[in-house]
Amino acid sequence: MVKLTGVSGERIQTAAQCMAAEAAGSDNIRVFGMVHGIQDMGKFTFLTLRVRDGLIQCVVGNENDILPDVKKESAVEITGERVSEARAKHGFEIHIREIRILSVPKEDMPVNINKRGLNVGTETDLTYRPATLRGAAKRAAFRLQAGLAAGFRDFLGHNGFTEIFSPKIVAHGAEGGANIFKLDYFGKKAFLAQSPQFYKQTMVPVYGRVFEIGPVFRAEKHDTARHLNEYVSVDFEMGFIDSFYDVMNMETAMLRHTFAFLREQYADVLEELRLELPSVKEIPTVRFAQAKQMVAERYGRKIKDPYDLEPEEERLIGELFLETENSDFVFVTHYPSKKRPFYAMDDPEDPKFTLSFDLLYKGMEITTGGQRIHDYDAQTTKMLAKGLDPGDFESYLMLHKYGCPPHGGLGLGLERLCMKLLDKSNIRETSLFPRDTQRLTP
Repeated sequence: MVKLTGVSGERIQTAAQCMAAEAAGSDNIRVFGMVHGIQDMGKFTFLTLRVRDGLIQCVVGNENDILPDVKKESAVEITGERVSEARAKHGFEIHIREIRILSVPKEDMPVNINKRGLNVGTETDLTYRPATLRGAAKRAAFRLQAGLAAGFRDFLGHNGFTEIFSPKIVAHGAEGGANIFKLDYFGKKAFLAQSPQFYKQTMVPVYGRVFEIGPVFRAEKHDTARHLNEYVSVDFEMGFIDSFYDVMNMETAMLRHTFAFLREQYADVLEELRLELPSVKEIPTVRFAQAKQMVAERYGRKIKDPYDLEPEEERLIGELFLETENSDFVFVTHYPSKKRPFYAMDDPEDPKFTLSFDLLYKGMEITTGGQRIHDYDAQTTKMLAKGLDPGDFESYLMLHKYGCPPHGGLGLGLERLCMKLLDKSNIRETSLFPRDTQRLTP
């Protein structure tokens, strides 16, 4: 019988572990990783080992004859001496004494991942994602995405938010409309969740402040550079607010904290991406109607849709506020009630508008949020006004029926934020395995 203690032998799998390996003796390091590149220099060979946090330069004299069976993308265990080398990326290299091959690839890579840029088209990139993700720039981009999620969790956890995990198979769509995936759930009609909206609101009387980072689904038939049919949403909901400005203030603080978190915890990723994160000291706000009018006057555009912002209007609002306020971020507030969901609270001063907002970053909406209706009668009245039957939302309305504080929240699209941070032109570049109208694999 084998009894496990939860302790196993140390396996060095990062460059940082190599640099901290004094206790084990720098002359006898064992490192595990994937062979990223092999370069024969005649008398010796450079082998680049890909580990969790980057690449490690290794070198071996060709007289040792220990590399004949090693191919790119082999999984290996390398034993050798760590030697200072100023020209190497991490300030050291490993002089190989022994190499143990753990697995070898069946085929050569379909693309060259050794270059900084893959230099392949989007379709090729997506088709061979399991291979292209091994490239340095893509690895760094998705570590940045992981760092953003970690930073959001760090901020929200320290500000009294409880993380929740809501179901993704639901009986009703939170946003309504036709953009919802239908399922046969054991003979019952069901849907994939458009957002965790109902559940995070339901949890406000339970914990006061809640958040979730998880997938949401939209059956939109858009085939654009900014839309996905499955994406990661960063959602939070907070109770006992005075106004929806409390929600916007919380997001401003969350972004500021998360960027500082990245600078401290993910400095190597920022260096690899050559990325300078934005400063978020303050974010200007502008009312929806005013923003549309400003763009119409400034750029000579006719207002075509009085109820929503067109992508081009978002871009021009971003351009305008960068020029006038030196801010890549801008909150657009008080969207028309006609275009907002039934749970959005109407502005008591003018019910044609809602106490809601979008956050634009570099001319693209990355967040939608606002104050929610917390009164039962007000909620059922608005449902009826929008042609909805309150009886279809009985479980959701328990929230209002049994008492609920004033509350509000938001949903932030993680891939869109990454897309704009990295100045990418297509959101598929910041989704690990994107799902759009054309793609269900890999």
